[in-house]
Amino acid sequence: MERTDLSNTGELYQPIDTAPEPYEPETGFASVVRETPDGLQSLVVLVGGITCALCLQKIESALNAEPDVHTARLNYGARRLVIEWDGYAARANDFVRIVEGLGYSAALYDEKSAAEAVKAEERFLLLCLGVAGFAMGNVMLLSVGVWSTSAETMGVATRDFLHWMAAVIALPAVLFSGRPFFRSALKALRNGHTNMDVPISLALVLASGASLHEAMNHGEHVYFDSAIMLTFFLLIGRYLDFKARENARGAAHDLLSSFQGFASVVEGREVRRIPIREIEEGMVVSVAAGESFPVDGVVVEGRSSVDTALITGETLPRDVDAGEAVFAGTMNLSAPVTMRVEKAAEDSLLSDIVRLMDKAGQAQAAYTRIADRAAKLYTPVVHVLAAASFVGWLTIGGAVWQDALMIAVTVLIITCPCALGLAVPVVQILATTKLMKAGVFVKSGDALERLAAVGVAIFDKTGTLTLGQPALVNTIDIKDLQLAASLAQHSAHPLSRAIVAAYDGAYLDIRDIREHAGEGLSGKYKDRVIKLGSRDFCGYADGSPALRPEIWLRKKKNDTIRFEFEDALRDDAPVVIAGFKDQFIPSYMLSGDREESVGRIAEAVKIEHAYAQQNPAQKFAFLEKLKASGQNVLMVGDGLNDAPVLAAADVSIAPGTAIDMAQNAADIIFMGDRLSPVALAHKTALRTQTLIRQNFALAIIYNLLAIPLAVAGFVTPFVAALAMSGSSIIVIANSFRLKFKA
Repeated sequence: MERTDLSNTGELYQPIDTAPEPYEPETGFASVVRETPDGLQSLVVLVGGITCALCLQKIESALNAEPDVHTARLNYGARRLVIEWDGYAARANDFVRIVEGLGYSAALYDEKSAAEAVKAEERFLLLCLGVAGFAMGNVMLLSVGVWSTSAETMGVATRDFLHWMAAVIALPAVLFSGRPFFRSALKALRNGHTNMDVPISLALVLASGASLHEAMNHGEHVYFDSAIMLTFFLLIGRYLDFKARENARGAAHDLLSSFQGFASVVEGREVRRIPIREIEEGMVVSVAAGESFPVDGVVVEGRSSVDTALITGETLPRDVDAGEAVFAGTMNLSAPVTMRVEKAAEDSLLSDIVRLMDKAGQAQAAYTRIADRAAKLYTPVVHVLAAASFVGWLTIGGAVWQDALMIAVTVLIITCPCALGLAVPVVQILATTKLMKAGVFVKSGDALERLAAVGVAIFDKTGTLTLGQPALVNTIDIKDLQLAASLAQHSAHPLSRAIVAAYDGAYLDIRDIREHAGEGLSGKYKDRVIKLGSRDFCGYADGSPALRPEIWLRKKKNDTIRFEFEDALRDDAPVVIAGFKDQFIPSYMLSGDREESVGRIAEAVKIEHAYAQQNPAQKFAFLEKLKASGQNVLMVGDGLNDAPVLAAADVSIAPGTAIDMAQNAADIIFMGDRLSPVALAHKTALRTQTLIRQNFALAIIYNLLAIPLAVAGFVTPFVAALAMSGSSIIVIANSFRLKFKA
C-alpha cells in the first residue's frame, strides 16, 4: 500500500477541527480503513510520543472504552496501533482524535515512515545525551573550584564569575537536552494528564531557575551542576529504554520485502514477468533452479529439491514432485518446475508468520519496566510533597517565599528519581557487558528481567540442541569415501557437503558428471558408471526404513554402500537441560523434523517432552497454551519456523548461526558451538534481578530518610544535590558487585 499524504502542511496529520458529517464519503484516515475477514473495520496508525508503558495503557484504555471498538492494540516496540471496530469507516477519524487528545501524534503507518521515525528519535536522543554529557563534564570542573574553597579565599567576584560560567554552559544545555522530558510533560499537562516527566521537568526548571536567582543575587549556592547531571543520567535511562523498544519492533515485516520482486507467469505459450504482489490464485508460475518460490502453490510439472529451512528450520532439502505443495520463501535448488498458485502473496504461509509475529509483538507490549510501575505513585507524591512544603513553610512556618521555594526545590531535588532511574540500566549495562565477553549478546533492555522469571523452556532441535550440520557417522573404507567425495564435490546438497567435509585427500578424476533432479549425481570412473544419491536411484532394493538421513554410493551393479548422517549434538546440551531441571524448570522440544530423529535427540539430552513434525502455527499454538496456563516461557530456536514463537515467548534466545529473521526476533543471541551460554544468561539474569531489587530497596530507604529532613528544612539544595548524587553512587557501587561475582 502506498503512503497517503493526509496533510498539506509539513506534518503527516493535523487534527480535523470539525467533526465530519456522520458516515459521509470517507475522508482523512477513514480513506485507508480496511475490512477484516470477520467483517470488522481495521485501521493501522503510527503513534508518536510514547515514552513508557503507561502511555500504552492510556491509549488502549481510552479506545477500548468506545462502545463500537472490538479491540485496540498498541505494539510498544513498533508504536503500531491497530484498531478494529464494528461500524462505519468514518469512525477512524474519531479514534485518531482520541489518541491526539491524550497528547500523542498519529500518522498513517508504513514500514518506511516507522523506520524513519525510529532513526530520527535515536539521533535526537543521542544529540541530547551528547550535549548533556559535554556540559556536565565542564560544569563539574567549575564546581570543583567553587566547592573546594571558601568565598573568603577565592573572593566573591571570582565565585560569581565561576557561577556565571556554569550558568552559560548549563542553562542552554538543560534547555536543549531536557527537551525529551519537557515535551512529554507539556503534552501530558496540556491534555489534563501527568506522567513521570512532569516532576523531572519541574525539578530541572526550578533548580535552574533557583540557581540563576542565586547567581544574580551573588548567592553562595547554585545548583547548575545538579541540574545538568540529573539531565544526563535520566537521558541515559531514556536512551536505554528507546533501544529496548527499537529491538522489539516487528522484525517480521522485513519478510515482506520478499514480495517486492517479480515472478514468471505462464500464459499459454508465453511467459510474462509481473510483480509478486499481483499474483492471484489459479495462475501458473515458472520457478527456475536457484529461485525462491514467490507464493504458496502446488507443483504441476517438474521434479526438484527444495530448501525448506526458511519454513521448517531443517537443513536437509525436501524432494518435490508433481502434486506436492511448495511454500513462499523456500528455495528451488536443482531443476526448474512449474507451479499452480494456491494462495496470493498476502495469504501465504510467509504472511501468516508475519501476522503471528505481529500478534506476538502486541502481546509483549504488556511488559513494563519496574520504574514505570512505580511512576503512578511517584509522580503525585513528589508534587504533593513539594507543594505542601512550600505552602506549609510560607503559611505555618513563617518563611519568606524565597526560603519556602528553596525548601520545595530541595524536596524535588532530593526525591529526584535519579537513583530510581539508575537502578535498572546500570545493572543491565554491567550484565550485558559481562555476557558479551562470554559471547552472549543481549538485544532487549528488559530481556534479563523476563529471563529470570521463566518457568518453562522450549528448545528447537536442529541448529539449537544440535549444531545444524549433518556429519558422517558410520565407518566407510577410505577408498570408498574418496570415490564418493570425488563425486559429491560437484553438488551443493548438505549430505554431499558432509561427505566432502569427512574426506581429506586428493580427488579422483570423474567425468561426464550429471545431476539428476531429486535423485542424485552420476558420473564415469574407469569406464564404469557410478552413482551417488537416494537408495532407489542407486538400485538398492531393501525396503527397510531409514533410521537416519542417508545417501548411497553405487560403484557397480549390486555393489552399493550406505553413508549415514546425523546432526551433531551440542556437547553440553544434556548438562544445560539437567541444570534447568535442577531449578524445577521443565524443558520441551518442538521440532519440524521426523519422529525418529526427534526421539533420538530427546533421549540423548533427557528431555521428557518432545514433539515432532511441528509447523510454525502448531509451535505458536503450543506456546499460547503454556502461557494461558500462567507459565513464563523461554524459547530457544534458530529457524524462521521458530520466529513467531521467539517473538511471542516471554523471552527468547537464538544461536549466532540462526537466520537473520530468528536473530531479529530473539532477545538474546549466543555464539559458538556450546549451549552453555543459555545457562549462563539465565544465571546472570537471576543475579541481575537480585541486584535490581537491592537497588530499589536502597533508593527507597534513601528517600524515607532524606525526604523528612528536606521537608523539615534541615537540608539545603546543595546538600540535597550531594545526597541525590550519593544515592546514585550507592546504587552504582552495588550494581558493580555483578562484575566481580562469578
